[in-house]
Amino acid sequence: MPAFGGHDGGDGEAGRSRAERLSRLADRSGMTLLEVLVVMVIIGLLATLGSVQLMGYLGRAKADTAKLQVQELGTALDLYRIDVGRVPTTEEGLNALLVAPEGADRWAGPYLRKKKALNDPWGRPYRYASPGETAEYDLVSLGADGRPGGEGDDRDVSAADDR
Repeated sequence: MPAFGGHDGGDGEAGRSRAERLSRLADRSGMTLLEVLVVMVIIGLLATLGSVQLMGYLGRAKADTAKLQVQELGTALDLYRIDVGRVPTTEEGLNALLVAPEGADRWAGPYLRKKKALNDPWGRPYRYASPGETAEYDLVSLGADGRPGGEGDDRDVSAADDR
């Protein structure tokens, strides 16, 4: 018999065990399929926006790395010039900073630690020419797109930028 005058609240809950009542409450507190889909769409949008922004940061980081590598190669070329009396010819290329070319009797290198330093952050070899068009040498990374010119991450990075 229900407590307090025989009234069970009208829904039959009084006669059920506490575990049954909690189980029914838990069943009612779940999310509908529509709510789950809305949450998934929101998460997808946030992930997309985050990855787009991350790609922008990575692109700028590679461009900044190329600028630093060009400066490092310029320093290595300066050291080579001090020792040998000239910078490497176009034919000798930047490899002359790692291995002594023929005729470079006072070569005291290697002037770089790794051959990998001869490639830009996008994995392409730096373009080197000596004599250069406007200076003793030209040293250029063609940027993210690998083509001359461009803007943003595609912009060329040149040793001439620092002169």
